[in-house]
Amino acid sequence: MPATAPEDVVIAGAGPNGLMLACELSLAGVRPLVLERLPERTQENRANGLVGQVVRMLDRRGLYQRLSGGTEPPSPSPSFVFGAMPLDLRTLDDNPLYGLPVPQRRVEQMLEERATELGVRIRRGHELTGLSQDDQGVTAEVTGPDGPYRLRTRYLVGADGGHSLTRKLSGIGFPGVTTDGTISRTAHVSIPPAMIDPATGGLDVPGYGIIPPFMHHRTERGLFVFAPFPSGPPLLSTTEWDPADDGDRPLTVEELRESVQRVLGADLPLGPPPGQGPHLLRRGAGRNTRLAGRFRDRRVLLAGDAAHVHSAIGGPGLNLGLQDTVNLGWKLAAEIHGWAPPGLLDSYETERRPAAERVVMHTQAQTALIKPGGEITALRELFTELLADRHNVQHVADMMAGADIRYDMGIDDPHPLVGRWAPDLLLDTPTGHVRLAGLTATARPLLLDLTEDASPAKEAAAWHDRVDTLTTRCLDPNPPATALLLRPDGYIAWASAAPRPTPHERDTLHAALTRWFGATG
Repeated sequence: MPATAPEDVVIAGAGPNGLMLACELSLAGVRPLVLERLPERTQENRANGLVGQVVRMLDRRGLYQRLSGGTEPPSPSPSFVFGAMPLDLRTLDDNPLYGLPVPQRRVEQMLEERATELGVRIRRGHELTGLSQDDQGVTAEVTGPDGPYRLRTRYLVGADGGHSLTRKLSGIGFPGVTTDGTISRTAHVSIPPAMIDPATGGLDVPGYGIIPPFMHHRTERGLFVFAPFPSGPPLLSTTEWDPADDGDRPLTVEELRESVQRVLGADLPLGPPPGQGPHLLRRGAGRNTRLAGRFRDRRVLLAGDAAHVHSAIGGPGLNLGLQDTVNLGWKLAAEIHGWAPPGLLDSYETERRPAAERVVMHTQAQTALIKPGGEITALRELFTELLADRHNVQHVADMMAGADIRYDMGIDDPHPLVGRWAPDLLLDTPTGHVRLAGLTATARPLLLDLTEDASPAKEAAAWHDRVDTLTTRCLDPNPPATALLLRPDGYIAWASAAPRPTPHERDTLHAALTRWFGATG
């Protein structure tokens, strides 16, 4: 392959995180190159849905409807689980747990389609094999279908999974723990229709009772999950502690049936799934919990599983990883365009590492709560009492969704919304009534001015090339603010509650614009 001009950004990995980062960079005016070692998209389904803030984040980019197949905005789930204990979310003042039951391979397909629309170049069958960096950029060694070659790029982002070669080649450590003693078995199967409870959609196991769908079900012998996804055959999963070692032989439906017998103490007639698939038939051993020593080494950055791995319980992986990329994309683009204020790119790790640490914490806590043993059963009884209080349920739901994140925006005594995810307001615009999500698909900073004197919009005029401004009115009763400055990732950098902001508030807006979007001439 002939030598080419240096790239601005090369992304290693065309999974959901790499593709989402490519989309974010493209929206910000940077056209990245994505390298993927696999010659085509994998048919393996590593996740069965999206949970948490990521659902609303995709809505903010106009991508939610592509996955849902409808036109309605996302709505929160009425229930969920924490450590195989049910969470009743219907009584919450603000239910943050949104869900979208779509397979990961469909998410990847949609994101690749969107990236292609935006002009992203994706090279499949091209694997990063080496790298070196200096003060101006990174030299990447790549092996493709036509042999090895070199690429020069200003920045390289590793979105190449938990075994990230980018991370290893950069010399970034990956401390953590690998725990043995568990085997999980997951497969698509067929189940006699008579065993589906018509009232709940759960699984009516003879001699055991009804097991609700999509809920982790713990027994003293293991964990069982029944997931009847509407788009295909039901998915069954078991987890056992210290079971017999099955070696490396392929999982069979009969082996899963025997595991179900041990976990539930009841026989469940299972058959192979109907249709041609692809169907999942997977066995896994142990759990990995690790966090990269740093998310950035000069001009090499890590995102998603390359930066953190943890238990899949509660489905936090895509929620965490995709939000990494939305946080990183606009900051990296600002560096490329030359207007990034000092420290902006470093704030990627400052903000996202605590989010990863929190996911590690609550997935480890949930893993402890599902283990067998009398002490764990007693602990679960205590947790059940605590979860009878809706304030505790709100705390757990916010944590699992990632809705409890509040970034430090550098403002003393800020408005309560500053640092938090922007609420989805209904706004009156020249083209009609629009949800906030209808204004954020471009991934540009946005100042919403609902004040009486439009003074925030006047203050932001000098940033017109970087920040969109909308002077409008909110149609929601009791709007939470009169002006909001949104970063591209949907978090609020500044806010006011005054109909006419004071000079001091206008000064803090000027400081926020400079802090996040650079100085103007």
